[in-house]
Amino acid sequence: MGPLGQYADRIHGYFAFPKLEGNISNHMKFRGKEKLVWSLNNYLGLADHPEIRKVDAEAARDYGLALPMGARMMSGQTDLHEQLERELAAFVGKESAYLLNYGYQGMVSIIDAMVNRKDVIVYDSESHACIVDGVRLHMGKRFVFPHNNIENLKKQLERATRVTNETGGGILVITEGVFGMSGDLGKLDKIVALKKQYNFRLFVDDAHGFGTMGPTGAGVGEHLDVNDGIDIYFGTFAKAMASIGAFVASTKEVIYYLMYNMRSQIFAKSLPMPLVVGALKRLDMVRKHPELRENLWKITNALQKGLRERGFNLGNTESPVTPVFLSGETSEGTNLAFDLRENYNIFCSVVGYPVVPKGIIIIRIIPTAVHTLDDVEYTLDAFTAIKRNLDEGKYSSGEIVNIKENKEV
Repeated sequence: MGPLGQYADRIHGYFAFPKLEGNISNHMKFRGKEKLVWSLNNYLGLADHPEIRKVDAEAARDYGLALPMGARMMSGQTDLHEQLERELAAFVGKESAYLLNYGYQGMVSIIDAMVNRKDVIVYDSESHACIVDGVRLHMGKRFVFPHNNIENLKKQLERATRVTNETGGGILVITEGVFGMSGDLGKLDKIVALKKQYNFRLFVDDAHGFGTMGPTGAGVGEHLDVNDGIDIYFGTFAKAMASIGAFVASTKEVIYYLMYNMRSQIFAKSLPMPLVVGALKRLDMVRKHPELRENLWKITNALQKGLRERGFNLGNTESPVTPVFLSGETSEGTNLAFDLRENYNIFCSVVGYPVVPKGIIIIRIIPTAVHTLDDVEYTLDAFTAIKRNLDEGKYSSGEIVNIKENKEV
């Protein structure tokens, strides 16, 4: 069954594959009861924005979901696809961009296309699964450095340089702008500075940074003022843009190469027109409505400040991603999550072993622009209460119980 599958019978439909109902917002229904939801990557609140809903509906009416038929290379190319690519490239400060049907699929395929057996990949140990899966396809050498450890990265670059001196290949360093579980930033400024000493290309997955970080929302490269040092930039529509799809941006030469070598796009149907039109509108909203990002950060700062003042450990997050680190076993995390959902009506992700090491529980909160300061205050009080319950051993039962009614799920 695998590390997660062994728990499937106990968690399916509740902790795994839960069904949230209603319009996407800060409050939705779960099993017929309204919950305060902190688990959706709807950073700017665009998912249910009336202007977005209007454009999405009109695009579906005008184009349907079939157009264009075929892959981009064969029969799926349109002026609007190209327009979106030009606007995305300009927004993130690159020469050119290429649309991807899905972020995960796209990331795997970019890595596969960019390197051959002569090349070496050097990547962060906490890279997202899509990066890890892409690296697994690589038939050459690959070296991993401990998360954000620049001194160790230097050692891996020295190893990689020795290999490429023999093979004649190149070095691709891969990291993230915002790490989606911990919320901390990749040390892009320090990595870019290493280019003076080592010869490599830098590939950044900025799925959580695109639209949320930087003065204009152009990502962590803009936030750290090192955008020019990022050779290949990846962003997704599934977070701040609240849609489906992704893109990669780089020089015209690199993007042209990817257009003719990315198997996931060559052999897949083009992104449907409603998603392209919707992405154009979403990008326009990101550019023209900075108040959405400002409100996201108002909620983020209030939540993180309040949690820290109450003694909670949020790790090193510098982004809206808000992890709350607690000490406890998986069974305690399960009871804690159940208590949070059923007795405090708060729906958020609670992660335990085997996703994280034994003895650690992470509650992962995702603030959005549609949350309110009242939501924050209610959550702070609820978290204070569940932390007290955890410390007093009220979640230590091996069964999933409602601690107020002492009933199993």
